[in-house]
Amino acid sequence: MARRPLAAFFVVVFGASAAASIVLGLPRLTPGGSPNPTSLAVFPALVVTVGLAGVTLTRFFDGPGATRELWSRMRRWRVPARYYAALLIPPTGILLTLSVLRLEVSPAFTPAFFALGIAFGVVAGCLEEIGWTGFAYPRLSARLGATRGALLLGLLWGLWHMPVVDSLGVATPHGPSWPWFFAAFVLLVMAVRLLICWLYSRTGSILIAQLMHASSTGFLVVLSAPHVSSRQEATWYAAYGAVLWMTIITAWLLQRAWPNRSAVAAIS
Repeated sequence: MARRPLAAFFVVVFGASAAASIVLGLPRLTPGGSPNPTSLAVFPALVVTVGLAGVTLTRFFDGPGATRELWSRMRRWRVPARYYAALLIPPTGILLTLSVLRLEVSPAFTPAFFALGIAFGVVAGCLEEIGWTGFAYPRLSARLGATRGALLLGLLWGLWHMPVVDSLGVATPHGPSWPWFFAAFVLLVMAVRLLICWLYSRTGSILIAQLMHASSTGFLVVLSAPHVSSRQEATWYAAYGAVLWMTIITAWLLQRAWPNRSAVAAIS
């Protein structure tokens, strides 16, 4: 482990996730019951663990100079305005998805506006991206390339949520719909991770990665439809994930077709 920084990082963060599984137990797949309030306390601990692992392991493997460089990437706010505009992708995608489903399927998909929810995104984004973007992604991209590194990190990020994912959203617990909801959630966060890694690859700014994470998580809480069933919630998560993937693929195709004129560049 002392010579394997990525292995050390993932052992730490998934060890914390496994500990949460022991505390919470496996997700219930039967109807009824109520959300386990313990998970609301465990989730902040998981978030803090990722941030602390990023800082501690950076110093351990790379020395104090690397820690100072990590902080400088977190303060890098002078980036082109178009990268800040990308922060509007999550709320736009959520509103588009829910609006179409509300008109075509059911009024239950009507979004709410829970303004305090943005605080959840800010806390998760600021702490988690120290580890995911500041420590893990540069090493994964050096080994696998920018896109494959982002895809693998997105998959691992989604799996890391498993012990607490049944407390996310408003239709908790999800009962027999849990596997469908979890699959939709992983699809969604993999797309978000690609967006985060694209921003970081273009700017070198952990701050912009933290803001994209905050935008994604925060607006999922702020705008989530409060009256959906567990299956309906899984459905709209899957649809929103599909919207994000279509956005990414469209941007990539545009960049391939007009590499010198496209306003949006794909991950190289």
